Amino acid sequence: MKILIVLTSHGQLGDTGRETGFWLEELAAPYYAFKEAGAAITLASPGGGRPPFDPASAGPDYETDSTRRFLADRDALAQLGRTVKLSEVSQEDFDTVFYPGGHGVVWDLSEDPDSIALIESFAHANKPVALVCHAPGVLRHVKDADGRPLVEGRKVTGFTNSEEEAIGLTEVVPFLLEDELTAKGGLFERGPDWGSHVVQDGLLITGQNPESSRAAAEALLQELSVRLP
Repeated sequence: MKILIVLTSHGQLGDTGRETGFWLEELAAPYYAFKEAGAAITLASPGGGRPPFDPASAGPDYETDSTRRFLADRDALAQLGRTVKLSEVSQEDFDTVFYPGGHGVVWDLSEDPDSIALIESFAHANKPVALVCHAPGVLRHVKDADGRPLVEGRKVTGFTNSEEEAIGLTEVVPFLLEDELTAKGGLFERGPDWGSHVVQDGLLITGQNPESSRAAAEALLQELSVRLP
């Protein structure tokens, strides 16, 4: 199995003066799920090199066994420090793509032409695509083979309006993920705030929030297990 993980390169939380980036649990939990399944993992980001992660996601309020393991893992940190530029990766080299979230993605990856084209190429090649938390927002401009929004008529989930409101960032983010996916024709499904909730519609897998990270990765692995020899 060859799995591409795409991370944000955006590190500023709007005009707040605060730092953001990817959410560490949303990389760490899937990373080890994929490693334990024997997958070869490539990390990519728009800017290449070391992408920023939200400092809060490494703090005591949000640390998990996976985040502690990742931050103590020299090999994982070295790999994180040399992500490949997104413009230099090709769908043909991978079996699937996974997008961790974090607020950074709604500023860069949601508008990034390389990301849009990459997801479209995976979808058009009938390869599974998985995204968690804020990352489903990167689907906002992605089209299917007929030129319609990829999410149109499909079940999806992601960080909910109420979860965004609970952390006080409704007026900071450039768009609300739940509203945006619904406006694109997505059939948005939500579980309880902060609880694990994963939705699969064909080859599109989405997770609601950080708690959904491991489950989304496991759903992707299950899909790959029936597709790959």
